[in-house]
Amino acid sequence: MTARKVVLASSNKGKLKELQNILAAKNVNLIPQSDFKVSDADETGLSFVENAIIKARHACEVTGLPSIADDSGIEVDALNGRPGIYSARFSGKSGAEADPANNVKLLEELSEIPEPKRTARFQCVIVYLRHAQDPMPLI
Repeated sequence: MTARKVVLASSNKGKLKELQNILAAKNVNLIPQSDFKVSDADETGLSFVENAIIKARHACEVTGLPSIADDSGIEVDALNGRPGIYSARFSGKSGAEADPANNVKLLEELSEIPEPKRTARFQCVIVYLRHAQDPMPLI
């Protein structure tokens, strides 16, 4: 039986490998969007769910294949849920310097908050779209 082709709406090699391992037993051939020269979608949503759907829909539209996408970030209680959907670009930096700069900015913003009140959670939403106009994404 031929494996079903599904596009991963990400160019993150680590994410690809992790999901390929999970989906291999389900007879899914997960292909990164970069193999189709799909650019990253603009994350204009106001929630993790909206951004994941935007990314999955963009990959479906360009490739004509089903797609899986995710959106994730950290929500810090003392910062009213920030950085949330802006976690990856919290510091305004991009590329290799983004993660360290985001960490520095987060610690700066928490500097006046006592450690016991520095609670947070990591949120991750994964979306599967069967086609670009799928009215009922699997979330």
